[in-house]
Amino acid sequence: MVRAPLHFTSFLLLLCLAAAPAHAQRGGDLQAQILYAFQSEDLNQLTGLIQTLKTQEQTGTADSALRYHLAHADYRLALLSGEERRRNAEPALNECIDQLKPVLEKDADSVEALALQSACYSNLVKYKKFEAVLYRTRAADRLRTAFMLAPKNPRVLYLSAIDAMARAKPGSPESGLAFEQLQLSAQLFEQSSATTIDTPGWGHAEAYLELGRQLEMRGDVLGARNWIEKALIMAPDYKAARRQLAALVHP
Repeated sequence: MVRAPLHFTSFLLLLCLAAAPAHAQRGGDLQAQILYAFQSEDLNQLTGLIQTLKTQEQTGTADSALRYHLAHADYRLALLSGEERRRNAEPALNECIDQLKPVLEKDADSVEALALQSACYSNLVKYKKFEAVLYRTRAADRLRTAFMLAPKNPRVLYLSAIDAMARAKPGSPESGLAFEQLQLSAQLFEQSSATTIDTPGWGHAEAYLELGRQLEMRGDVLGARNWIEKALIMAPDYKAARRQLAALVHP
């Protein structure tokens, strides 16, 4: 299939945003495009989408939903860029944090905004050596607040589990608790919709993939394959899940 040039694709998306008769439908479309670009590891598409959203923001009509989507897209860009493309990742994480500030000023109890900003602060620690303690504290504070507000929110549980596993020693009680939290998040994701229009619907495939990785590390190959395949059912173009499954089948 021939892909339209990036600038033309962005132009079409901008037209769709401007002409969308329903705000909710726009939100659903944006979620799908952000997730697809991330899962298919298409940096060009994700960058073009961010540019288009920023153009929309500059018209002065940016609401909390648009800012959240833009922050989410920046977060995904940072994850895809990684430390190899630090010059892209660090500014994207800063932009994610800044986009969510007015959202939280308007609604300090926005669980989704708190969780996403926590994730951006947590990832920014990798690039800010001298501010690492400050950013880690901010990440923990926001995630703790989000958990108190919504202890069964699967995204909050997933991000909390990932953060705890990154800090815990393998085989420690803390690691075990984090694994249990990851399992719970995957179970709650299974019970929730991945296509909700007004509520963020990301995290399903990532939680399933991470649970598969953790089960493989624990020697449960069958369980690992089950969850990785669930990730691919949820997101057939998820390249990271494809690679993980291929490595599991053909080590």
